[in-house]
Amino acid sequence: MKATRTAIPDLLIIEPKVFGDDRGFFFESFNRRKFAELTGCDVDFVQDNHSRSAKNVLRGLHYQIQHPQGKLVRVVQGAVLDVVVDIRRSSPTFGRHAAVELSAENKRMLWIPEGFAHGFAVLSDTAEFLYKTTDYWYPEHERCLRWDDPALAIDWRLQAAPALSAKDAQGKTLAETELF
Repeated sequence: MKATRTAIPDLLIIEPKVFGDDRGFFFESFNRRKFAELTGCDVDFVQDNHSRSAKNVLRGLHYQIQHPQGKLVRVVQGAVLDVVVDIRRSSPTFGRHAAVELSAENKRMLWIPEGFAHGFAVLSDTAEFLYKTTDYWYPEHERCLRWDDPALAIDWRLQAAPALSAKDAQGKTLAETELF
């Protein structure tokens, strides 16, 4: 496994060592010991989530104000643009975002520690997205940062208006929302 820092140093792109031949491939998608060596974080993942979405679906930007979650995310079918916003007021990268393309083909994963809002836009016809979390989902503590907040200036690489949930359509701007 290899870890590469993004423009926001706490966010890490993790690339597994893939063993492939004419039969297919194999890779270790998570190993607690190796993950701790790469990230410096010894985490307990308590929940795995799996979503399937169609092209131009945008999910996010989500976070929990209490019970914040670290997330290890990856795509097992299709491709997404994964976007993460630093919402830690004390951080030197507060209000900045990083965008990483994750796909079944590139097999990259992204480690997102607590204190970030997270979302993704589907670039392929469909995408299946998997993520591990370090805390459980508490709907009463979930918040949504507005995906199109002009202060964030995120290029989602969408070809049409995104398909949003009602919750995501009601997201708040960085200036309005609760932060860490």
